[in-house]
Amino acid sequence: MSSEKIAFIASEADEAQAALADFSDRFDHVEADDADIIVAFGGDGFMLQAMHRFVSSGKAIYGMNRGSVGFLMNEFDQSSLHERLARAEVTEVHPLRMKATDASGNHHEALAFNEVSLLRQTYQAAKLRLGIDERTRLDELICDGILLATPAGSTAYNLSAHGPILPVNSPLLALTPISAFRPRRWRGAILPCAARVTIEVLEAGKRPVSAVADHDEFRDVHKVHIAEEPSQTVRLMFDEGHSLEERVISEQFRY
Repeated sequence: MSSEKIAFIASEADEAQAALADFSDRFDHVEADDADIIVAFGGDGFMLQAMHRFVSSGKAIYGMNRGSVGFLMNEFDQSSLHERLARAEVTEVHPLRMKATDASGNHHEALAFNEVSLLRQTYQAAKLRLGIDERTRLDELICDGILLATPAGSTAYNLSAHGPILPVNSPLLALTPISAFRPRRWRGAILPCAARVTIEVLEAGKRPVSAVADHDEFRDVHKVHIAEEPSQTVRLMFDEGHSLEERVISEQFRY
């Protein structure tokens, strides 16, 4: 690990900036573009930004929690940085690629490491048609929205919407409705990671819908295609015994 070049980055939060200054004073480091390992101080939101920034760069990212949420982060510790990095376990994650067409016919693309979500824009519920691999599976879903989550994102918004938690290395995706009104008993589906999901917005003029891929939002969408993007990879580092796989399992036994 001594030969690995390290860069430090941090969110704008005061605690994260203090950690950045402290570690920069105490450890040799380089600029992010020249690093092999990125040490990121912040919360899960900042970690997602780092994942988008360094996707497929070959750089591993090791997060330390200096934010309000830290499921993707390791515990903050000012000691033994190099030892922790040397023993860290690496998890590779792939994002979803969303392709959306809006009311004006414009096309948009974005990646999502957590989930792609479609959400109603007004007081009226969204009305959606769902297709999997070019076959219609649900002619009409009336709801506040729907999301497709990766295994890494299954403990985020997906869990809050009562979706299933997926093992992080499983070849699966979670399709989860948000406040489904009709069909009321439909609770979503677990799909293979190779599935191609198409969501059409019905009565789009009356019931406008936005599409969100992690932090990127597009308004007044009419059709959205979502599929895993296996050519894009992020390598996340976690402390020994506290891997992302272990965190996903532990989350299922919380009460």
